[in-house]
Amino acid sequence: MIYPIAWSLWMSFQVGKGMNFSFGGFANIIRLTKDPVFIRALVNTCIFFVFQVPIMIVLALLFAVALNDPKLRFRGLFRTAIFLPCVTSLIAYSTLFKSMFSADGVVNKFLTAIHVVSGPILWLQDPFWAKVLIIIAITWRWTGYNMIFYLAALQNIDRSIYEVARIDGVPAWARFTQITIPMLKPVILFTTIISTIGTLQLFDEVNNITVGGPSDSTLTLSMYIYNLTFKFMPSFGYSATVSWVIVLIVGILSFIQFLIARDRKAPTI
Repeated sequence: MIYPIAWSLWMSFQVGKGMNFSFGGFANIIRLTKDPVFIRALVNTCIFFVFQVPIMIVLALLFAVALNDPKLRFRGLFRTAIFLPCVTSLIAYSTLFKSMFSADGVVNKFLTAIHVVSGPILWLQDPFWAKVLIIIAITWRWTGYNMIFYLAALQNIDRSIYEVARIDGVPAWARFTQITIPMLKPVILFTTIISTIGTLQLFDEVNNITVGGPSDSTLTLSMYIYNLTFKFMPSFGYSATVSWVIVLIVGILSFIQFLIARDRKAPTI
């Protein structure tokens, strides 16, 4: 692990194409500020992060709370259905999404049938809807992964705590916000950091569904690194510099999340 990290850091100071490179100092960093494609990829990645992570975390928590209810029937079936996309073949699920959200796909037919839209939405051709499609795809695939952590944590909370609160007349919403959420804080921190890292490194869904299009509207930093390294004439030094941008962003956001989630005085009911 140490060798490739050190090598990529050294490469980030190299300039040139292919294997013909030489030390360029901070030339790659200067190039970042003048590269419109990099700026576009950075903005797209930030958009996915801002919208995707909160949606995925909230949905996973809501699903876990619902499945933790012993009165819910078919809990095993629902749990399997929500978690199943996590272990589904990437190619199979990407093909499914491209088919479902095509111009004549089942999603457009359903939306037209219930008169939500008057014509088909060009999910794969419109820059705005392409972003929405990627967010839907990631949510569908990884929400169940986070849900399992929340469900395991909820099942480890002593039920007597809720009983005491209920006897004291604490309403359900207050029990959720003042008991459940504080006791899930370590798991929330963990899933938020993992989801943040996964979203900032987003590649598979984009590569298999939109290929970064249309017009680079779904191009992410990881996708740009791939293009710089394998798709175009290799620019190893510049792609390594872009990869360290991801490392820097992940480090800053993780540090902020740790600060927000650090232990404070326990709330009182």
